[in-house]
This record gives sequence, C-alpha cells and structure tokens, in this order.
Amino acid sequence: MDFTAPSPHTGMGATPVADGVTFRVWAPNAKHVWVIGDFNGWDSGNNPQLERDGDGGAGTWSVHVPGVSAGDEYQLQVDTGSEVVWRADPYARQMTSSVGNCVVYDPNSFDWGDHDFRMPAWDDVVIYEMHVGTFGRDSGSRGSFASAIAGLGHLRELGVSVIQVMPPFEYAGDISWGYNPSHLFAVESTYGGPDGFKRFIKAAHENGIAVIVDVVHNHIGPSDLDLWRFDGWSEGEGGGIYFYNDERAATPWGATRPDYGRPEVRTYLRDSAMLWLEEFRCDGLRFDATNYIRSVTGGTWDEGAAIPDGADYLSWLTSEIRASQPWKLLIAEDLQNDPVVTTTAEQGGLGFHAQWDAGFVHPVRKALTQLSDEHRDVEAVGSAVLGEDRGPAGTRVIYTESHDEVANGKTRLPEAVAPGDADSWAAKKRAALGFVTVMCAPGLPMLFQGQEFLEDRWFDDSVQLDWGKSESNSGIVALHRDLIRLRRNADGVSRGLRGAGISALRVDNDTKLIALHRWAEGGVHDDTVVVLNYSTQVRGDLPVGLPAPGLWKVRFNSDSPVYAPEFGGVDAFDVEASGPAMDGCEQSAVLTLGPYSAVVLTRES
Repeated sequence: MDFTAPSPHTGMGATPVADGVTFRVWAPNAKHVWVIGDFNGWDSGNNPQLERDGDGGAGTWSVHVPGVSAGDEYQLQVDTGSEVVWRADPYARQMTSSVGNCVVYDPNSFDWGDHDFRMPAWDDVVIYEMHVGTFGRDSGSRGSFASAIAGLGHLRELGVSVIQVMPPFEYAGDISWGYNPSHLFAVESTYGGPDGFKRFIKAAHENGIAVIVDVVHNHIGPSDLDLWRFDGWSEGEGGGIYFYNDERAATPWGATRPDYGRPEVRTYLRDSAMLWLEEFRCDGLRFDATNYIRSVTGGTWDEGAAIPDGADYLSWLTSEIRASQPWKLLIAEDLQNDPVVTTTAEQGGLGFHAQWDAGFVHPVRKALTQLSDEHRDVEAVGSAVLGEDRGPAGTRVIYTESHDEVANGKTRLPEAVAPGDADSWAAKKRAALGFVTVMCAPGLPMLFQGQEFLEDRWFDDSVQLDWGKSESNSGIVALHRDLIRLRRNADGVSRGLRGAGISALRVDNDTKLIALHRWAEGGVHDDTVVVLNYSTQVRGDLPVGLPAPGLWKVRFNSDSPVYAPEFGGVDAFDVEASGPAMDGCEQSAVLTLGPYSAVVLTRES
C-alpha cells in the first residue's frame, strides 16, 4: 500500500489567518456543508456555506469567514441528502465539552519562553505514569493540569525523568481514565484545555522532566462521537467514513476501530499524533493497545484476525517520527511479548523504541504476592528480569504497577500482598523488594502514581491520591528516591544500572535468592551487583561471587530502618572480594541480607 501520497488534510479544521478563519472538513458524501457559530449569532438562515475543494476528488470542503477570531464557538452543519445534522469539527482544537461546541484556537498564542529542554537518553529514562484527574496536589484545582503542576516538585525530588500522561483528550463526561476519546485534537476541557496542557508541559520541562502522552488509536469513543456516520454514509451497521464498516470494526470497547486502510483516516490519526509532538512539544508517545490495531482479536495473528492495514499504519507513522524527531520516545502497549513491535520498519517491524513487558510484571507480581515462601518462584522472577527472547534491554518497559495492574479487579501491590493491611511489615517489605527488582533490571523502569508512598487503594478515576501517605510513609518515598538516584547514576557510582549488560550470578529457588551482575562497560563505579532475598529468612554469612576483586561498597540496603522503623536494620557492610571462586566468578565475598530485602553493591577499586 502506498503511504507516500500528499496529505489531503492540509489546513484542516479551523485555521486563524489575518482577517478571519478558514474552515476545512473532509465529508466526501455530503451534499452541502455549512459552518455556524458566534460570528453569525447561530443563525441557520445566514450560514457561511463551504465549497468543495478543487475538483472535489479529495472530498474536502472549505470556506474563509472574515471577522471570526480565536475563542469563537462554532459547529458544522452537514446535509447528508436525507437530513441536515450538526457535527463537531473532527479537527477541532478545543471543545467546550465532549457534546458542546468547537472553539477556534490560535496555536501560536501560547508563550513557551526560552527554556531549552532536552529529552533524556534512553538509558536515563525513569517513567512516572500519571492520571491528571486524580494526581493533583493542589486541593483548589483538583483534577486539572494546574493541580498536577503543583505536584511537579515532588516528582523532581523523587528523581523521575519522564512523566507519562494518561490520555488527556476530550472524552465523554467529566471523569474518565481517558481511553474513550471523543475528539482526538482537543484537550479535555475539565483539565484545562490546550493551554492548560501546554502550561503543564512547560512546567515539567522547567523541572527537568520530559512528558510523553498516551494516545488511543485502536478505537475512538465509543460515546459522544460526532465522527459516527459523519457525512451520512455507512455500510450495514457500520460507523461511516472514519471506521471499518465490516467485522474489523469490532473492538472490546465498541465497533469504532478506525479504517487504517483509508488514506484520509490514516492521515487524520497521524495528524493528531504529530500535533502533540510538534506544537505541544511532547517528548514521545505511548500507544494504547497496539495489539488491537494490528489484530481484530488483539492476540491472534492468523490470516482471519490480522489487520495488515493497522500494522502498516503503525510502521508508516513510527518511520516518519523516527526520521524527523529521532529523540522522541515511542512506546507500545502490545502485551504479546512480540519482538516485531520494537523491530524497525525497515526490517519489517512496527518501529517502536520500547513496549510494555507483560513477561516481567506478571511473574514478578505473582512471586511477591504468594502467601508462603515455598510457592515463591524466583526462577520465574530471574527469567522476567533477564528478559530472554523479549528483545534488548532498552526495548522493554518494566513495572509492578500500572493503571491496568491496579484496577479492574486488581489492586495496588501492598494491598495485594496483605489484603486489608497494606501498611504492614510484609506489605512494605515486598512492595519495596518489587521496586528494587524493577529498578535494577535492564529495561525502562516505570512506576504508577502514588506507588512511591504506598498508595493502597485500587485506581479509581474519581478518587484523588491520598497525599497524606507521602508524609506518613516518607521513608518509603526516600527508598524510591534513593533507588531512582542509583538507577540514573546520579552520583557517578552505579553506571552499570544504566547499562545493557546483565548476567545471573545465582538464581536459587531453594533459598529464594537472586544475584545479578549489571554493567555498561565494566570497571570501577560501573560493575554493579544486586542481591535479592525473596524469603522471610535473614541471610547472614552469605557467600556470593563478585565479578572482580577489590573493594565493593554497599550503595543501598532496603532493610534499613531509615526507610521504615519496623524494618530490621540487618547491616550490610562494604566487602573485599577476596574469597574463593563462586557463581561463575573468580572471587567472592560474604554478605548479609534482611528478610524480603535487597542490597546493591558497586565496584570501588
């Protein structure tokens, strides 16, 4: 399929110019199209009428209306041949609500200032997944970008380098996860609209934090959807020009899968994606459920279920972004552990830099939430950490909590460990052990909002984070901060945690111990050893192989009472690697580990 044809969508939507606004819309089956709004007093008898562009082959209509300015509200009226229907502009840049009026928006009106932000290197990425509607720290503006800005200082001190914003696009109602977008070019009005989002991105950049935005291209809506039978045409029960009108339309969220084979629809989705990267200066995109873009069933790749147009669309889009903005991070939620997702388009893949790693989160959470140590499968954890057959280290987003893992019948990890007693010793210890496992494994580590202060309630888009826990669990916040600092090599002593190198020195399912060697290039302040105790037993006088002789310093001990008064405080001391050969190493040292604890050592000499 040819994806190189010029876009018919140049100048789509409402484009302010010197003396007014030019309106353009794609409606190939319409008989007539008008625009109505503030500028004519909403008088249907005096509507500016759009004319077909060129010879009409592109199916677009346009009109220039003098005197219209930014802030004016408008709607389109479309004559389908059987009726005249009111429609929101598919390219509307601002809405009064999901069922309200479009608003003319001037994309050049926002002042970005002169701050120069650079996306961190892939090996320096630590992601914080955020839901704007519930994250906010400012009680006076809860559920808005303004409230989220008030929490950026916390994230800066925590040390995260990237915020992943759950979909902030205009959706039905005022409360949502965001995965039901009604308008793909408009920012949710209750959050603060387009300028509110820009202020948030600008503030994040000023705090040294990148912003990637979650986009939904596997379905649209399904409610408050003016795209449905937009110009009156459809086949059977189908949704018209923007959607498949056959069995390919069906998704778990409604029969509204876009028609990726239609150039105008593919370009519509592309234009929305590029808007966030270019005008809004987002630093990357996370694509929701790409498995449902390339397959009807989301997981069966036989000839009947595959959607070749969807896979081609993704490859086409990622190729353009990687060519024009190679520093922008592209992440897929595909959850099939399929390396084709992160294979370049030139090599026949979908072209994403990274994908959420289902092969990590499920075995790690299962091990952490088992009631008894005997059922804790550390071999599965070791396999999850190593990531064998799931792509190179930098292509995997790894985590123990995400919006999917802490809702829909699932709950936060501390609550899953100890139901009804998420503040208990066991819940704290194992949640902390899980985060160490994430931060010390190769991949792009991610945490979900509130995880850093042991938020225990399942994710609910109508319930705000309990910021009081950030004070009552300040030690746990410090644990996350210290781990992120080590992971990012902020002190120049743990370069190995940013590297791709990993070997399992020991994975012992009998003692529930894992010892890992991490490195970038190797050497002093690079070679890093992580030892994890997945049991309730104190491990004293524990000999462990170390990859080089000399002094190894303890950089982190999760059993420290600094992190929680009830932690045991089993001391972990700096060691000299001068013991006998062990674990595939020519030398070893004797360590101590507390229960459900981890220590991180780096080579000092």
